[in-house]
Amino acid sequence: MRIIKMNELDLYDKKVLIRLDLNVPINEYGEIASYARIIAAIPTIKLAIKKKARIIILSHLGRPEEGIYNKKLSLFPIFQYLKKYFKKINIVFSKTLSFGKIKKGEIVVLENTRFNIGEKRNSSSLAKKYASLCDIFVMDAFGTAHRSEASTCGVGYFSKIACAGPLFLSELTSLEKALKNPIKPVVSIIGGSKVSTKFKILKSLGKISNTIIVGGGIANTFVAIDKKVGKSLFEPDYLIQAKELKKKYNILIPEDSRIGKEFSKHATAIVKKTSDIQENEEIMDLGDKTLLKALKIIQSAKTIIWNGPVGVYEFKNFQKGTKLIALEIAKSNAFSLAGGGDTLAVIDMFKIKEKISYISTGGGSFLSFIEGNKLPTIKMLEQTFFKTNKK
Repeated sequence: MRIIKMNELDLYDKKVLIRLDLNVPINEYGEIASYARIIAAIPTIKLAIKKKARIIILSHLGRPEEGIYNKKLSLFPIFQYLKKYFKKINIVFSKTLSFGKIKKGEIVVLENTRFNIGEKRNSSSLAKKYASLCDIFVMDAFGTAHRSEASTCGVGYFSKIACAGPLFLSELTSLEKALKNPIKPVVSIIGGSKVSTKFKILKSLGKISNTIIVGGGIANTFVAIDKKVGKSLFEPDYLIQAKELKKKYNILIPEDSRIGKEFSKHATAIVKKTSDIQENEEIMDLGDKTLLKALKIIQSAKTIIWNGPVGVYEFKNFQKGTKLIALEIAKSNAFSLAGGGDTLAVIDMFKIKEKISYISTGGGSFLSFIEGNKLPTIKMLEQTFFKTNKK
């Protein structure tokens, strides 16, 4: 993959437009609930400051109605945080794409890109407006890499130079390490409620994994190929596809499960063979025999890819499987790659963040990359690399 890198460019006195992922949770009082994404973006901003660039920051926040200002989804609180963080730097906030001159080392934070008409449909007109603001466009928001939008993709095609920022490159490098040329054995843990949303991922990971461990509703669909699963969550429309995957790849399908008679945190957990599940029972976690096998498989791994909990981890009586698997991954010396919203919640719950080799914050981009899709922003960066180097 050939793309231009931000840290290799001369940014001195250049107008540098940086697309960041500052899509942070804002509470009902207009306060930032988590600073994680802002903190992750700070090194990129510092790099631009160090190189004495004239900096313009772009990001989306939430899902506002396009073209309509929504105070609750304004980037103003993020601007205030950056202003406090960079006390010695002149930082201004602009609600429009028209603003005054920027001096070297100064920063303009632009309002939510999704307030702009044409953002989500990747309007050429809007993309050209973004590109006209800069000498160099920096894509450093991997979390939006799967979206073909004006501020993530279109702008790059119309910019003089389009490059990847350090966060983007870090994410890409880690994903390629785990997926393109992984050290064997590879163990993938895939959980979640629906096999339909993870079917392509299972198929893609099956090609590189020595074993796939399935959990949650996904596992229930595999169990339902041969057995009754009571009132458990599963997808009957995907039984044929699940059967094909089972034949083709080495998938650890639960032989026993923790079941409950109601979907409640107060439900009693009972371990049963999957062949013994009754009509009034619901699978909510892996059973002990299955869990023991899963832990041994993880212990043998050199590369671990993890997406999703293996049970209803929010309920204490049904979090044993997810907890033990999470802690086993944390103990492992293997290269571990974790991603997805629920996976990040599990990592926070069991305080193992520092023990995972790489945690992807990419969400949809992470899953799309695993599926083997060419992300539109990566395609843009590759094409603009050749365009720039032909000059």
